[in-house]
Amino acid sequence: MTDTTRSCILTRDRASPAALIRLALAPDGRVLPDVRGKAPGRGAWIGVTRDVLEQAIAKGKLRGALARAFKTGAMTIPDDLPALVAAALERNALDRLGLESRAGTVLTGSERIETAARAGKLHALYHAADASDDGARKLAQAWRVGSEREGSSLRGLALPVGRPILSLALGRENVVHIGVIDRAAAGRLGEALGRWLHFIGPDPTPAPCATAAQGASAPGHPRARPTVIGAVTTDEECE
Repeated sequence: MTDTTRSCILTRDRASPAALIRLALAPDGRVLPDVRGKAPGRGAWIGVTRDVLEQAIAKGKLRGALARAFKTGAMTIPDDLPALVAAALERNALDRLGLESRAGTVLTGSERIETAARAGKLHALYHAADASDDGARKLAQAWRVGSEREGSSLRGLALPVGRPILSLALGRENVVHIGVIDRAAAGRLGEALGRWLHFIGPDPTPAPCATAAQGASAPGHPRARPTVIGAVTTDEECE
């Protein structure tokens, strides 16, 4: 089986499409985000933060890169493209949370999460932006004990949205903490959340990411960035 990667048109860094953001050329000539990579027609990929994208737009660098990727200069780049990308990534991440909630792969409620954590069944931990520090610390400690990593820096990730938004996304009441009890689900969530958080830049809440994986490439790490994949057999910047 071969690996397929894409190149960011602004940095030339390569990564899996799941780690990048696809920009699509709409029939009316507008450049719009296609974060799920399913829109028809030609697309171009970026893997930069919002700040870098805004600078690329202001300096004309994005237009030049898109013209080469799309092989046409007939396009309109919306002034609010960075905001559109951020909104699309947020929606995609929250939709993934909702899907995992319906699939039964996540827990809410401090007591249920703590029980799963101490039993070694927790694979990722997230908190609403307005969660209390004490509550987050207690769950993190339970997770470290259950995963036999006491003394480590393992802890949850504070998301840049409050409990009303998380409650709506999961279809549950008063969602403050979210525990993921399925390893594959933790990977899917980490992918969607990591891409969103990387784009919007430094997390407005200081808690770092934590999943069963370690390091900056761990699923969901807010600082995880696309990396060059060694075994590259396909490398496309547009499609």
